[in-house]
Amino acid sequence: MVALPNLAGVIAALRPGGRLVTTLARMNVIVTADKDADGGASGVVEWGRAGLMGTRTGADYPPGTEEPFAAVRDREGEQVIEGRYPVLDVAEAWDVRAMLELAVPGVEAHYEERGEQRTAWLVRPDGSWACASAMWIDPPTVHQGGPRRLWTVLERIRHRLNAEGGLPIYGSRVHITPDGVCHFTRGKWSASYG
Repeated sequence: MVALPNLAGVIAALRPGGRLVTTLARMNVIVTADKDADGGASGVVEWGRAGLMGTRTGADYPPGTEEPFAAVRDREGEQVIEGRYPVLDVAEAWDVRAMLELAVPGVEAHYEERGEQRTAWLVRPDGSWACASAMWIDPPTVHQGGPRRLWTVLERIRHRLNAEGGLPIYGSRVHITPDGVCHFTRGKWSASYG
């Protein structure tokens, strides 16, 4: 796990007892946390939703996502399945998007509608990809490739949402270590990010 460098710097700049209110890149969540004596911070993921574009820093800034989507746009998958749920615009389903980022950090989402035809793509820098396509709310045909089955991960998250009526990210407790790693907990659920 790699720490979030910008978050580590902000935590270091806080005085003990100081309050941090921030979003987390790629997750559309607001974190409110107070600095602890151990140099980290503890707080909650707020219900208010927000998102900011990731910071851009020269040559090490990740490339755009147009190339990865073009590379898998019409590709046959190593695995072809029928999806359980209708095609979803992941970028607009903020709690689902946040949970997907926790499960498979670095995933990028793309979505298109042409009439009643809906198509969604998921790609990751490790070469994992998924493409799901269907008419309106029909179950999609899903093509997947690479080391991770991204649509399968997404469907597990959507199943949890349907079974429990919500996802645990919003309202969870968060502890941010001094090096910028976020540890989330809510009930029996836990996840780390950074």
